[in-house]
Amino acid sequence: MPLHIPTPLIASAALSARTGREVWLKMEALQPPGSFKLRGVGLACETHAKRGAKRFVSSSGGNAGIAVAYAGRMLGIPVDVVVPDTTSARARELIGLQGARLTVHGASWQEANELAQGMLGPDDAFIHPFDDPLLWEGHATLVDELAQAACCPDLVVLSVGGGGLLSGVVQGLHRNGWGHVPVLAAETHGADSLAQSVAAGQRITLPSITSVATSLGARQVCAQAFEWTQRHAVHPVVVTDAQALVACRQFLDDQRVLVEPACGAALASLDAVPTQLHAAQRVLVVVCGGVTASADSIMAVR
Repeated sequence: MPLHIPTPLIASAALSARTGREVWLKMEALQPPGSFKLRGVGLACETHAKRGAKRFVSSSGGNAGIAVAYAGRMLGIPVDVVVPDTTSARARELIGLQGARLTVHGASWQEANELAQGMLGPDDAFIHPFDDPLLWEGHATLVDELAQAACCPDLVVLSVGGGGLLSGVVQGLHRNGWGHVPVLAAETHGADSLAQSVAAGQRITLPSITSVATSLGARQVCAQAFEWTQRHAVHPVVVTDAQALVACRQFLDDQRVLVEPACGAALASLDAVPTQLHAAQRVLVVVCGGVTASADSIMAVR
């Protein structure tokens, strides 16, 4: 059995009424470690375990590290996770609760990743948070579940950090014969490396991450995600931190589920659908995660 679970697919009466569309929610926040990351991370960890890895090393802004720590605990393999200074105290706590050894280093994920790469030994496996074909293969199972439920959307809405979820979902759409389905790729101002890359026609690197949505805190998206924007209908949308936080609060009221600002970006983007996508009536929102969020933290930042 894979480490991830099939997640609920539910219709949101509140979001449907508010947007005038048929809005469906893929509830990845209900994965055991709290985010979609387990789909890809779980597959990568299982694969490396079969190849003889004795330790997992990962770098993360939060959610990927929690997923690797969970996978390592389930597989009985020790884990080291390096996170940047921007990673929340709650995320650090959750990584530790899963039994992983935590190191805090650097102002952004890039600096944490450099240290993690230097920690690798001959019997270690590096588990990347977003840039690995194993991750994309695992994340694509999300779309497989939609296909099994015969729920083909007119539009998929998701949040983008490093681009692993985007890469996996688009891969899943194509392998299920849904390559015509466009994707709305949501980011927050200050963590909008995909949108700026698409506008520039090449991958750019942000000088820093200034958004409260630290789970989106990769200063550059992976090459695979950017390449998909050249071959698939991917429409970047950028919302403010305030819009993402309001969406988190509204989602808590509507669905009784608390999500983090990174997920709030996707929810907020439902109010910013580009004109060329207005014909989309059945909309699938990937509710990517919320394990590091708390009601107090959402209200405090607001």
